[in-house]
Amino acid sequence: MTPTSLVLVGAAGWLYPDWRSGFYPDGLPDDWLLSYYNTQFQAVYLPAAVWQATSEATWAQWLHDTQDGFRFVLEPADTVSSQPASERVTLAAPEWAAGHIWWLDDAPDLRVLAQRITLQAATGEPLFVISRSGNLALLEQANTLRQVMGY
Repeated sequence: MTPTSLVLVGAAGWLYPDWRSGFYPDGLPDDWLLSYYNTQFQAVYLPAAVWQATSEATWAQWLHDTQDGFRFVLEPADTVSSQPASERVTLAAPEWAAGHIWWLDDAPDLRVLAQRITLQAATGEPLFVISRSGNLALLEQANTLRQVMGY
């Protein structure tokens, strides 16, 4: 894991209706939203219902449309499902999630997040800073903190 991929900021999905007026450029086609999203954020968290319903062809397109360092984090499913075979896709099993995901909406204090980033950096393992609500202001603050800290 390179230092630039130690802290990855993102949201639970990229299809928030209110992002159309302010985040995404006007007139951006629906099938380009993920491509644009990945220029601003480093990861996306996908609910089980979303990723399980996604075809292999769509997964291939998503992986093609995103940069090499972009990561997909998958919510665990109640039923056994196969996830795409890619090092850029991670199943967020509860034990793994406890050590690798910071839920931004639950704990938006950036000072506390900075402390967690520092602790996580010592492990060399990535920290995914995820907003379940798609709160752009918090996401932008977390991205700025990531950059200021050099990650």
